Amino acid sequence: MRLPYRHIVWDWNGTLLDDVPAAVNAINAMLRRRGLPATDMERYRELFGFPVRHYYAAVGFRLAGEDWDAVAREYHDRYLADTTVRLRPAAVPTLEFCRRAGLGLSILSASEQTILERMLADAGVTAHFDFIHGVDNLNGHSKADTGRRLLARLPCPARHVLFVGDTLHDHEVAAGLGCDCVLVAEGHQSRPRLLAAGCPVLDTLAEIPEHLRRLADTRGPRAPSRRGERHD
Repeated sequence: MRLPYRHIVWDWNGTLLDDVPAAVNAINAMLRRRGLPATDMERYRELFGFPVRHYYAAVGFRLAGEDWDAVAREYHDRYLADTTVRLRPAAVPTLEFCRRAGLGLSILSASEQTILERMLADAGVTAHFDFIHGVDNLNGHSKADTGRRLLARLPCPARHVLFVGDTLHDHEVAAGLGCDCVLVAEGHQSRPRLLAAGCPVLDTLAEIPEHLRRLADTRGPRAPSRRGERHD
């Protein structure tokens, strides 16, 4: 299979990891503690986005009276204690398919680095990835800067890299770096929202292998790179 890509950069939360119920549970516990109305899965997926501070305001948090660092810590304490978090069933077969196709694999996440590494280890998937890039805080602001650092480490140019994520922010980061993107609509944002990005949107992670096969059939390998551009 001759693909137009050499490397796939994966989002973690919501894409490879099925953690939306845990996120909703954590937010609802925090809302109840503040005497605010609870949310549900549908409303969560319609409102959630980056920076996450905006999401908290949208569901009713009065952030002017809150210590944002304490709010972020409270969320992570509740989220990490939730027993519903699990790897998507299609995650390992999909990663193995990509490796067999000769693709490099990395993680780019807005999760704090040590938390990210621990979750990958607990899920037993660390060895699948060449690079694992999270952030150095709990704020959930953006992973654009982290994405630039990751891209600088890859042995191929941006045009040979595909981003796979579940939010509009994943598409924004990919576009900012000059990479293609595909979004999966079973994570933290709804399919109608993701369609606004204008890139391919798949219903489930399990559809990634077939998507890559279609690309190989219709587009084949990228044209040779320009003089001075890496084309490992």
